[in-house]
Amino acid sequence: MCDACGCNREEPFAVHTDGRESGDAGGHPGHVHVHRDARGHARVHTHGPGDDGGGNPRNVDVNRSVLEANDRLAEQNRGFFRAKNVRVMNLVSSPGAGKTALLERTLAEFGDRARMGVIVGDLATENDARRLRGRGAEVVQVNTGSLCHLDARMVMTALEAVDLDGMDLLFIENVGNLVCPSSFDLGEQLRVVLLSVPEGEDKPLKYPPVFKGADLVLLTKTDLVEAVGFDRECGVDNIRRIAPQARILEVSSRTGAGMEAWYRYLEEQGKAVEPHSAARAH
Repeated sequence: MCDACGCNREEPFAVHTDGRESGDAGGHPGHVHVHRDARGHARVHTHGPGDDGGGNPRNVDVNRSVLEANDRLAEQNRGFFRAKNVRVMNLVSSPGAGKTALLERTLAEFGDRARMGVIVGDLATENDARRLRGRGAEVVQVNTGSLCHLDARMVMTALEAVDLDGMDLLFIENVGNLVCPSSFDLGEQLRVVLLSVPEGEDKPLKYPPVFKGADLVLLTKTDLVEAVGFDRECGVDNIRRIAPQARILEVSSRTGAGMEAWYRYLEEQGKAVEPHSAARAH
């Protein structure tokens, strides 16, 4: 995690529902700074009222993982999802791999089989949320500011604007990034990693952590295989080499190829939780 991308600090973020902003979560005031070392430990230094009296910063070592607080919130999210009997999928990919296009088609074609919701993460704009709204699903946009990933705190805040009662599937469309999202548990039950064929066959080898954590890898934009010269066999072998535990599906959101296999996967995952009617009966 690097200083430049903003991962070394908490920052304000905004949650939008149908174009309205709500739930600004603030973050630490400007006089607090958190720096991380290679082992994931943090050093906090403060200015102002917390300094040494001479205007110099005071350093405090924090001897625990910087992800510990996030993991605690993620467990709270997971318990909440379990109580609401909703299946949650964290969709992770590089920018432009087709997460929003996949969800557009999924909401349109799978909406009669399941009640769905989407939390969308981007640094700025509501462009993706606008594309998804009006398709029968609740859609909430989270703008992360300079942060290159969603974290459990942001998801927890966004959930205040989502009615999970009776919902079957909640998709969390993470910020486009193959690095930092791999480190942040959001409380999801399943992590879905998208790899688009224009990115090349070697992405799993270049970014192994995110693929190692995948339950499912979606090979997207398969209609472009010939146009970009994608070596399918090599690409699939690389995925299996890094993520032998993950299922692999090949889809094209533009042509619809492979989408039924994706919908069958969603149906299978829905069966992994108790039907809502039974849950309400108890």
